[in-house]
Amino acid sequence: MIETLLQAILEQVDQPRKDIEHNLRALLNEAVSKMDLVSKDEIERQKTALQNANLRLTQLQEQVKILESHIKKV
Repeated sequence: MIETLLQAILEQVDQPRKDIEHNLRALLNEAVSKMDLVSKDEIERQKTALQNANLRLTQLQEQVKILESHIKKV
């Protein structure tokens, strides 16, 4: 009997905790969605794009140096 009573009390206490947790998660999700945040995946994509652009820039700078040296020879 005590075990049944204890189980019933625990069930009654557990539901408000779940409701509070659900409401807090909803509030936090709403607050985070209003923030101007970027995902880690997006940061990695941008990092890769920047590395590729820097590599291409280096290649173009080398080509310019070669062309300048050809112009000086002429």
